[in-house]
Amino acid sequence: MGLTSRSLLYTVVFVAVVCVGLTLWLWPRLSGRGVLPVLGRLGAILVTQLTIMSSVLLAVNAENSFYGSWGELIGKYDRAPGQVTQGIENGGGPNAAPVDAGKGGLVKNTGTEGIDKSDIPKGPKEKVGAMESVRLTARRAGVVEPAFVYLPPQYFQEQYKRQRFPVIIAISGYPGGITNLSHFLGMPKKASELIGERRMQPTVIVMVRPTIAPPRDTECVDVPGGPQSETYFTKDLPEALKSAYRVGHEASAWGVMGYSSGGTCALELAMRQPGSYPVAGALSADYKIKNDLTTGNLFGDGEEGEKNKREHDLIWRLKNLPPPRVSVLVTSSKEGEKNLKETEKFLKAVKEPMTASKIILPSGSHNFTTWRREVGPTLEWMGKQMTFPQDVNN
Repeated sequence: MGLTSRSLLYTVVFVAVVCVGLTLWLWPRLSGRGVLPVLGRLGAILVTQLTIMSSVLLAVNAENSFYGSWGELIGKYDRAPGQVTQGIENGGGPNAAPVDAGKGGLVKNTGTEGIDKSDIPKGPKEKVGAMESVRLTARRAGVVEPAFVYLPPQYFQEQYKRQRFPVIIAISGYPGGITNLSHFLGMPKKASELIGERRMQPTVIVMVRPTIAPPRDTECVDVPGGPQSETYFTKDLPEALKSAYRVGHEASAWGVMGYSSGGTCALELAMRQPGSYPVAGALSADYKIKNDLTTGNLFGDGEEGEKNKREHDLIWRLKNLPPPRVSVLVTSSKEGEKNLKETEKFLKAVKEPMTASKIILPSGSHNFTTWRREVGPTLEWMGKQMTFPQDVNN
């Protein structure tokens, strides 16, 4: 039985119930004095507690996919990178107060704030690139958000001084922050490595979190009367970056990626706003956004709320609305990821002019060990979808 299988969970729960019943039945018989009755009582308590805790841990793991197999549980991970394949056979808040940018403009450099030195590629910036910690001012959404910006080595080289670079917006999962992208996924180092090996074109990577109203999970949605997360990602964020960096001004130079809820955001943004992000990479994403305790009511009430909820269901969009002209990459695992069936449904629903590619690992759970295997191939794939050099910086 697999570690995340329902049959294993139900078996262990049944054993736990039997152990509790046996303990209740045997307890009067173990009430005597002496070594054996004491050992019997201790054994009954130990076995009962062990089976109950095993049931709880298996249920939590089955729900969240922390470990997808027995091998992962004992530390035996497959670390080989995933392989990108074609996904389908046919190829195919409005009430927020304005924020004053101040003298520093829309992007304020905060030096190395929050950056771990071990996450930065070692070497001169002209050879390995550089990373900056910044604060981004969002005039429409009315927030100021932290971000890490990785600049490729070519950004600092004389022959590229008049070029604008493509951009990948990388979104962490919830409730994780931007350090997860730099530290646990090692995105700056991986990008530097791929660019150095000419497997990825020079690209600016901007690492951000998925929520603009923590601790609430805003899920990249414009909440009626609340946080305007979609507006932040599709209008404020590009505006701020274009004002401070030599990045492409046309949509063909922009892509978005993420893992877990950040991957869901990436797909939602690309399919709902293809004019902002025509390329998306989604690691272990869901294909619709739902209300829960962390999100609150994201869509509003009544008929309009139901309409908003439907339109954030990506499989529903593919079946009922014209497909957008975007290229997406989705990932899952045959063993260990609970989104495999939905990923297959999504891929089957994709129609031209939309195109989809996929990384389906033999096994891999909903964790950073899996995403580290996928992030390199995803960056490489995205680099091939975006244009560079796009235009000349006058």
